[in-house]
Amino acid sequence: MSESCNSRHFSWLMKSCLPNPSDAKSLVPIHHHSSTVANPSATATTVASLPDDLLLECLSRVPSSSIPSLTAVCRRWSRLLLSPYFLHLRRRLGLLRHSLFAISAVDSGLFAAVLQFQSEIVNWRVSLAVSSSSVCFDGSHGSLPHARAAAIGPRVYVVSRNAVLRYDSWMGTLNLRSPMLFPRKKFAIAVISGKIYVAGGGGGSEVTAAVEEYDPEKNRWEVVTQAARKRYGCIGAAVDGVFYVIGGLKIGNETSRASAAHVYASSMDLFDVESRQWLRSRSVPGGGCVVAACAAVGHVYVLSSHAVELSFWRFDGRRGGGGFGEWRRLKSPPLPAQVRLDGTVRFSCVGVEDKVAVVQVVGCIDDLLRRSGRSERGLRESLVLLYDTADGEWSRAADLPEMITRAACACVEW
Repeated sequence: MSESCNSRHFSWLMKSCLPNPSDAKSLVPIHHHSSTVANPSATATTVASLPDDLLLECLSRVPSSSIPSLTAVCRRWSRLLLSPYFLHLRRRLGLLRHSLFAISAVDSGLFAAVLQFQSEIVNWRVSLAVSSSSVCFDGSHGSLPHARAAAIGPRVYVVSRNAVLRYDSWMGTLNLRSPMLFPRKKFAIAVISGKIYVAGGGGGSEVTAAVEEYDPEKNRWEVVTQAARKRYGCIGAAVDGVFYVIGGLKIGNETSRASAAHVYASSMDLFDVESRQWLRSRSVPGGGCVVAACAAVGHVYVLSSHAVELSFWRFDGRRGGGGFGEWRRLKSPPLPAQVRLDGTVRFSCVGVEDKVAVVQVVGCIDDLLRRSGRSERGLRESLVLLYDTADGEWSRAADLPEMITRAACACVEW
């Protein structure tokens, strides 16, 4: 790949940016200096001669389907298309689509699917299918079933105990990135200002207090603070520059009491990323065990389990107004009658624009039916419910594809 582009590349792009000689309305009188007329090449404009800001303005307007071709033109174009400025311009122009992304690692390989909400709810589209031999980087495949997912624009970072994979939904490429400094599973993860933050989790009986920050541009992790409480099995969310570390258990000899574990399972620790300070902790009303959480339209949405039922809560995370810190109980998700709230069922919450997607996955449907003695038909391994934050109503979306199990979910802009 060359460092700079040739003017012959993508002449159609330049034609869209320069006046059309056959269109009288687009012609503007140009007054040339005599020296300029004597040397016509002095006024020639090529793609390579455009400054980065003007080139980005042009590139940001192309259809998403053309982006993979643009990155192959030259290294300069590839660098610009990977920059956060390109993403910002497309977001400002309203050219980014928000989609629910689910990725799963099983024995046969790595699978991902996308569900778009822009018009009518449609079926899932499988966007990635890679065999296990292709994703087995230094033993990373074995830990991927316990991975968390976080998206920055069109790129999804699958963060596992000893590896990080980056999937580019525009390019359809999968790359290995730097792993976390502290190997951990069952941790909280969230994205704030284009960087990834993780907290809690660990391995075995060891739970780390280190909160790490990942810079995608530098491909580097660093510890930014120590957590207020060590949590295992916690969930992350982010609103207004605050990293919420929610739920989980307190593990260790000195914290083995059930009462201490219960307090952790229904509480939140708040970390202000900019000031590097911990704010006052908050507790989810009604107790219970937090099983899923996410952020959407300035609020944190929390799904709690009470052994035989679920409760759904909203926390106001907008620090600029007077409602910060207020809790409100919302309508619970309408789960099918055959779904039991036991260890075989996992939940994920993802904020997608003004909706909250609750993804319910049965860990192993055959084991569940065998233990319960049921042989019911129509019991799916997974379902997707959508909560509309505007009207407060739930609806059913298309179920996850059958190959997507133990899914890590995120909202992708692409």
